[in-house]
Amino acid sequence: NDTRRTLLALNAAGADIIEIGMPFSDPLADGSTIQASSQKALENGMNLKLMFEQLKGIRQETDIPVVLMGYINPVMVFGVEAFCEKCQEVGIDGLILPDLPLWEFENIYKPVFEKYGLHNIFLVTPQTSDERVRLLDAASGGFLYAVSVSTTTGSSGRFDDAQENYFKRLSELNLNNPILVGFGIAGAENFNIANKYLNGGVVGSAFIRALEKDGDVEGFVKMIRG
Repeated sequence: NDTRRTLLALNAAGADIIEIGMPFSDPLADGSTIQASSQKALENGMNLKLMFEQLKGIRQETDIPVVLMGYINPVMVFGVEAFCEKCQEVGIDGLILPDLPLWEFENIYKPVFEKYGLHNIFLVTPQTSDERVRLLDAASGGFLYAVSVSTTTGSSGRFDDAQENYFKRLSELNLNNPILVGFGIAGAENFNIANKYLNGGVVGSAFIRALEKDGDVEGFVKMIRG
């Protein structure tokens, strides 16, 4: 029952975009922290229907961009068009679905996403070629998600030279969308490195740990911004 309260607290604290995770039993791109939080949410009865109920009317309280991140299986079970219609109804701006292939999006789902005004946000990694990055950028809306490492979420440690070179390479491609860096941003140092080269950072696992520790949303956002 904390979804709405946490979203509004992040908005008040000065976050620019809110990403809401859709709990799934097999979150293949996520590390132990988000896996554990997903499992806990599922045990507490969280599902897509309840999530949409919790978000109903949120646009009467904030206009901050909100995106959902999750996996395609629950969306397909819910019904892709029914899911997109619900997203439009509650005011969702975009979707991040790491296991949705580019071909399937462009040839099957894109018309449905566009019908309901939803951006689809693709991910790129350090191993993604420039040509592939451009294809994913062209198919994305809102922003492009730059995964900082070829691993799951929740990695820690300062970004190294190879990662900074990767961010620099992306910045020099002059893409259509802003680029946000995710995976591995747990404090101000890496957040500032992301902003040095690209357009911002996505913080997930570290925020969940902060919620579990003391729930100080405002203090956490201030810490990340440095």
